[in-house]
Amino acid sequence: MKQIHAIVRPEKLEPVKEALVSLGINGMTVSPVQGFGRQRGYTEVYRGVTVESRLLPKISILTVVSDEAVASVVEAISTAARTGQIGDGKIIVSPVEASIRIRTGETGDVTLT
Repeated sequence: MKQIHAIVRPEKLEPVKEALVSLGINGMTVSPVQGFGRQRGYTEVYRGVTVESRLLPKISILTVVSDEAVASVVEAISTAARTGQIGDGKIIVSPVEASIRIRTGETGDVTLT
């Protein structure tokens, strides 16, 4: 099993979610987050005052998938979230040692459905 953690633009949440659901991914955790990468935030003028924002709003999507599904999930997220501009986000894939369904005590890949 692998944990896939994607940080994407807020407006790309629905396309990414739809892409994952179409692959049969039926569980994910979504959280609003703030951060920066190469973009380093932005500067704008508001009512004549220069405002500098170092942290940009992003969406964090976390899911756990079987080893066999990793490539297709990463491709689906990449395709759905890509705009071609700086700030599109990042995907991080990490190994998962165990997954336990609390209600039944089941373990392993069966907990992914």
